This record gives sequence, structure tokens and C-alpha cells, in this order.
Amino acid sequence: MSSSFGHAFRIHTFGESHGGGVGVVIDGVPPRVAVTVEDIQKELDRRRPGQSEIVTPRKEADRAEILSGVVDGQTLGTPIAVIVRNEDQRPGAYDEMAQKYRPSHADYTYDAKYGIRALSGGGRASARETIGRVAAAAVAKKVLDTLYPGIEVLAWVKSIHDLNATVDASAVTAEEIEGNIVRTGDAAMVEPMIERIKAVRAEGNSVGGVVECVIRNCPPGLGEPVFDKLEAELAKAMLSLPATKGFEIGSGFAGTLLTGREHNDPFRMVEGKVRTTSNRSGGIQGGISNGENIVFRVAFKPTATIMTSQETVTSGGENTELQGRGRHDACVLPRAVPMVEAMAVLVLCDHLLRQRGQVGGFPAPEV
Repeated sequence: MSSSFGHAFRIHTFGESHGGGVGVVIDGVPPRVAVTVEDIQKELDRRRPGQSEIVTPRKEADRAEILSGVVDGQTLGTPIAVIVRNEDQRPGAYDEMAQKYRPSHADYTYDAKYGIRALSGGGRASARETIGRVAAAAVAKKVLDTLYPGIEVLAWVKSIHDLNATVDASAVTAEEIEGNIVRTGDAAMVEPMIERIKAVRAEGNSVGGVVECVIRNCPPGLGEPVFDKLEAELAKAMLSLPATKGFEIGSGFAGTLLTGREHNDPFRMVEGKVRTTSNRSGGIQGGISNGENIVFRVAFKPTATIMTSQETVTSGGENTELQGRGRHDACVLPRAVPMVEAMAVLVLCDHLLRQRGQVGGFPAPEV
């Protein structure tokens, strides 16, 4: 089972949801980059369970331990290993599911592929696997801050079910997003979204939605022109997250309703730089960043575990029914925001290091 991602900045995540712990090994980190366990913990606290009334009540502190690669707050240039021990495990909640496949989960497909699976909590298919990604992205952020300060990655909840937020991707701030438990950038939609999540949870049901993300101050020139197009790398990164079902960038599917004249982004010189007067390309053209804001959206399905009875089959091939148990999110969107940001940061860091290795990188930006 492959669990690696990236090229120049490469990560390998490990661990199961109800095993001893989960974590990541990070390779390709330059030496003498300032990194502390507090940098990592800050990001892990944003994705941990039990942080608000609308997410799973599983109680995990998600305390990070750096096992290698960092001494006295600086990277050595050697592999960095980070682990988070699992503490609040309840494997007994999954006894029935050892024999019955959970609808829309990975139970059946893992058995079909490997003939064996971790029976408790979904194993590697659990969103708990993303701890390693978020920890690695915290390190990647420090690399970006060192090599190309000014790059900013922000994600927010764009929609939950049929409730849609209106957010200005060029102006929204981290404080606005983190200032509410839904993590949306539209203050008017906070309470309606909270109430929707509470209502579906009370029914034993779940809802999905869309996370939108912007990358600001990305230099032009990142990405490869054929198979490793920057948007292709972002799409792969986002669709590797649990519960994702769709990705679009810039105008996305709505762009199909426009003509070429309406869709093209005209170029103009602004203060000595090539800029575009619109951004329907979403900041990427020909697979390479053009210096404009990179804006994309990721669709997340409704949480597969619901607290009502559903038809399913047993591992022995018998028809049966199963009712969900355990502690689960009725909507994954609020906790998905830092995961989307993390994967975007990993892609950017990898491509920045690849660019430096190919053509010497970029001049330092004006700050």
C-alpha cells in the first residue's frame, strides 16, 4: 500500500485510526529551517476532533512528538519523523462492523484488494490518517516562509448542503475564517450552517459541501507543462483526502457556459509586472502558475457513517442491515479546511523546491 506523496519534498504517512499512533516521515527538508513542535501543534489543533459542538466528540489531544531531523529548533536536512499517539480508542464500537460492510466506506474494497483490513475505525481509510499530512504541511510552511516569504494559503467552507457562503477570495482573512466554528468566511452564514449540521445530526444523518481555497502571492513559473501541471497536482492532492468527490479550479464547470471571448483573461502591464485583468483561469495557465491568485474548490460528500439502519452485506456474502455506531462528524467540512490548506502547502513546497533544482529558483520577493 503506497502512502507517499511528493517529489523534492516527499512525505510518507503511517498508522491506523485505532492503532498505537499515526504520523509522518518527511524527506527533502532543507537544513537550517526554523521548526518547533509548537509550529506543528498549532496546525494539528485546527484539525483535531472534539474542538467544537458540531464535530466528532472523540477526545484526542493530538500531541505531536518530533522523533528526528530537528535539533534546537532547526532542521538538519535529514528525514523528519513526527508521531501522534492515539489515546481515546474504542474498538468495541466496531465489533459488528467486523462482519458487516459499512455502506460507502472502504471496508469491502479493502477486503477485495488486500484480503485483510484494520477492523476498528477504518484503519488507513480514516480521516485520522490526515494528521501526518497536516504535520508535514506545518514543516512545509516554514520552508516556504524561509525560501519565498509572502505566500499565503487560506481555505474556508464555501457551502454546506444547499447553504452557500459569499466570500471574497482576494480579501478574506484567517481571523474571519477561524473566528467561527464552521470556518466559513461569510458571517451571515455561520448560524444557518451550524443549525443545519445540528439538525441533520439529530436525525442520525449527515451532509456534505464544498471547501474553497485561495493561494495568494504565488510566483509565476510553478508547475510542469504536461503530466505534472500545477492544477493536476492540486487535484490529485485534494482528491486523495477522505470523502472528496470533486475538484474545480478558476471558472470550473461554470466556465463551460462562457464563450472564449468571455472566458479569456486579458494581459496588462501593471507596475512593471505582467498581470491579468480577470482570473477565470484560476491563477494557472498551461499547467504553470501565472502570478495571480490560485482559486479552487473541493467537494466533500456527506459523511458515510449515519446513525440509522442501512442495507448491506456481510463478509460472508449474506444480505443484512447495519446501523452506524461510534463517534463521527455529521459534516466533515469544518475539519476539512486545515486538511485542504495542508495539501495545497505540500504541493507548493514540492514545486518550489523542484523549480529551485531545475533553474535556480526565483528572486526573493519584495516584503
